[in-house]
Amino acid sequence: MPFGRPGGHCMKPIWIVDDDQSIRFVLEKALLREDLPTRSFTNPREVLAALEAGTDEDGPQILVSDIRMPGGSGLDLLSKVKEKHPGLPVIIMTAFSDLDSAVSAFQGGAFEYLPKPFDLPKAVELIRRAVEESQREEVAEERMAAAPEMLGQAPAMQDVFRAIGRLSQSNVTVMITGESGSGKELVARALHKHSPRANGPFVAINTAAIPKDLLESELFGHERGAFTGAQTMRRGRFEQAEGGTLFLDEIGDMPFDLQTRLLRVLSDGHFYRVGGHNAVKANVRVIAATHQDLEQRVKEGVFREDLFHRLNVIRLRLPALRERKEDVPMLTRHFLQQSAKQLGVEPKRISDQALAQLGGFNFPGNVRQLENICHWLTVMAPAQVIEPKDLPPEVAGLAPAAPADAAVRADATRAAPVMDDAAEARMPAGVGAPAVGAAAAFNGSGWETGLEAEALELLATGRHDVWDELTKRFESKLILTALANTRGRRIEAAQKLGIGRNTITRKIQELGLE
Repeated sequence: MPFGRPGGHCMKPIWIVDDDQSIRFVLEKALLREDLPTRSFTNPREVLAALEAGTDEDGPQILVSDIRMPGGSGLDLLSKVKEKHPGLPVIIMTAFSDLDSAVSAFQGGAFEYLPKPFDLPKAVELIRRAVEESQREEVAEERMAAAPEMLGQAPAMQDVFRAIGRLSQSNVTVMITGESGSGKELVARALHKHSPRANGPFVAINTAAIPKDLLESELFGHERGAFTGAQTMRRGRFEQAEGGTLFLDEIGDMPFDLQTRLLRVLSDGHFYRVGGHNAVKANVRVIAATHQDLEQRVKEGVFREDLFHRLNVIRLRLPALRERKEDVPMLTRHFLQQSAKQLGVEPKRISDQALAQLGGFNFPGNVRQLENICHWLTVMAPAQVIEPKDLPPEVAGLAPAAPADAAVRADATRAAPVMDDAAEARMPAGVGAPAVGAAAAFNGSGWETGLEAEALELLATGRHDVWDELTKRFESKLILTALANTRGRRIEAAQKLGIGRNTITRKIQELGLE
């Protein structure tokens, strides 16, 4: 079956590197029967020279290389090729099929490892798979290169993009609504970037993430001596955002007395630092966001109606990821590339079957959950190509899906340590465990239900160490989730868990989590 390149271009050849002429001959003939063009080399030096001399269009579609040759090592070649062509699939062949070589090949970013003597039809099938993967990645990269800072082909997202375009010359106050993890801060950044204030600062604050007694000082700053511990004058977020945009995330959680102060700033453009007597002028555009129903909050008397109307000049609703499933493949590839870059590793690819399974998931944690899943897969998936079996349990169908009810979904999302929206402002992009939490995994009936079921099962066996067993598993899961959230930074993980650094170090040793 012929393999034409996307867009009808002639396909680039498969480069074969092996000092054994018989191997080269057999592969060339087999691939020619599949209408796959080839080019052969006897050692790595020839390959590097050809890559140096040619353009990207002259390069290979796939590189198939022996591991031990008189003219150099296939692993060294892999390393050098990946530096210049990180997206090129490389298949490593060797008669010395030892574990170290296999591990080295995968660590170096090999697409697959092929021990000799190999079954020819299987070798051709592997190369065919690499070609398909290469072509799909080319199309994905072309789309990615043309993609803006926000990704989305779904009609619901196109509406958001059009709204950002219409507001590009405006300084009007905007309210962004949407579920936790749907990407409200990204929309706020895009509104800033495409506004007359683009050259000014963009300052974000999550009002739910800061203790109430510190929030006033955080927003408006404080004078020296305003309260115990105020050793110096401090500029608040309003002053930091001067001439630019201030993004107030989770505005629905703002304490009532602070809402009054915020309304005053929005009304007359002035504010006072905590402990201050001189008015400070604020030249700031405010963009607010919430996952809550603010009209309902107003009815309940916990959100000021006049502030609601002041903030709600233009409202932008951000769709949940389940409303834009057609964007899942594009976002998945983007986040896999992003995670690989952050971790300094070769980007993983994802098979069509795994993508289809991912597309069937409901994503109670929205885009942030998909981002966390991709980060987890980058670390945990055993091979360069992610298959359905590599997906985390809640996606692979080993745990029940979260409920469709939006209210329960939001509660389940907020119950999870890695998906808690209050932690969003402190959480580095792309970091975290994949699960939206046990609450989501147990149909919103609470992680306690899962604990109860597990405890009953263990008690029924007649064991006498159920307390120790479940405590150990609970503490291990909590610590590992926190470490994933902080990318292995123990002190930060301890702070987020509310335990001491000595405690987390001791627990890691006791639980064997090293």
